[in-house]
Amino acid sequence: MTNHEVELLAVGAGPANLALAVALEELGIDGLAENSLFIERGESVEWQRGLLLPWTKSQVAFAKDLVTLRNPRSKFTFLNYLRSVGRLDDFINMGSFTPYRVEVSGYLRWVSESLQKVRIRLGCDCTSIEPVRNPAGALTGWLTRLADGSTISSRYLVIGAGRDPYVPAEFAGLPAERVIHSTQYRTRVAQLDKDRPYRVAVVGAAQSAAEMFRATQIDLPNSDVSWVMRSIGLRAYDTNKFTNELYYPSFIDKFYEARPEGKEQILREMHLTNYSGVESDLLQELYTSMYLDRLAGIDQRRLVPMTDIVGARAEGDEIVLELSDRKTGTGSELRRDVVLLGTGFVREMPRLVRGLSDAIGLDGIEVNRQYRLQLDEPSDAACYLQGVNEATHGIADSLLSVLGNRAGDIAQDIVAHRAGRRTNGVHRPSAERLTTVPLSADGAVPA
Repeated sequence: MTNHEVELLAVGAGPANLALAVALEELGIDGLAENSLFIERGESVEWQRGLLLPWTKSQVAFAKDLVTLRNPRSKFTFLNYLRSVGRLDDFINMGSFTPYRVEVSGYLRWVSESLQKVRIRLGCDCTSIEPVRNPAGALTGWLTRLADGSTISSRYLVIGAGRDPYVPAEFAGLPAERVIHSTQYRTRVAQLDKDRPYRVAVVGAAQSAAEMFRATQIDLPNSDVSWVMRSIGLRAYDTNKFTNELYYPSFIDKFYEARPEGKEQILREMHLTNYSGVESDLLQELYTSMYLDRLAGIDQRRLVPMTDIVGARAEGDEIVLELSDRKTGTGSELRRDVVLLGTGFVREMPRLVRGLSDAIGLDGIEVNRQYRLQLDEPSDAACYLQGVNEATHGIADSLLSVLGNRAGDIAQDIVAHRAGRRTNGVHRPSAERLTTVPLSADGAVPA
């Protein structure tokens, strides 16, 4: 089994960890960037790859990129990306603050390819992480196990791989080729016969379900689509400039210091600004499209509101959904060929984080203001969690809005932690020992 050693390992190469990579390069922290490795399960750096559709847009202003709010003079800004690919004039001429999702994804890929010190390894699936202790029992680092059987040892660990997809229990165990979560939509639907008249069910009432419902018009144009939801209908995100101020990086301190009941009220009242809603322009587009269908006497797409899915089973090549009408209490069945799940993500900590917590022996998973996992013991090592701290750091934690500032917070905390270790007489392993991962000619880290 091959083992590599680095000082910092970051799991995931999405926006959160890419923002950290930029911060490490720009802050020039005593060789830390050169001794850092970022691993990504995918074969490429993409944003929201499952729903990376040509017409989908970001819901966040372009200036809330990986770095602008922390360092607007950075060479890693979204505007500098546009200039470097010759699209700055076109973007400005569009007159929109929100870029298309493919533009954001292109920007992230450009950043990953522009890094000069931090290394990124693609196609690298992390299966588990465990603590490393010295003979005296003190925590000294982390051992990350990969799907190919190799391992990576690190002093610092940053987990920014996102939350686990939520698949309701009713769909557990059903044929994978017939039940598609939104995180798999683009690749899985591309494998279907575009001309076949599939019977499709879309489940959920928020943005991902709306995007899949809209996408079936193009991807499966001859299909009959029923959109099943528990709510009375579709709702737009509750966004205005007053509530948007709660997405400022500066609001994190106010939220973190709030009383538990204050945090609960903020999250409850801000819920519809990010969850259980649909972007208003997409809502208008969907309504107009369905209006034109009715005008033309076409009945291929319909909404099925106030309906619970109380069971689901496979019968031959069909998925049979057992429905319960919330208005009348009556039951019915809906037979479909394909089910598209716009059911979001599991709200508890990701499986990878929970597994690590169990291995350490923690009673609960908590982070401090700088996103460092609280270990309840002195440690030469540290672990940071990105994008899963909404309960302590506010509703913006999983979004682009706070990426740059959060990356700066984590980087500076690592600086302080390293300095504390030196002050306490603990010396960092030599640079020679920490850079045992060889680079190929193209700068990639070999498997």
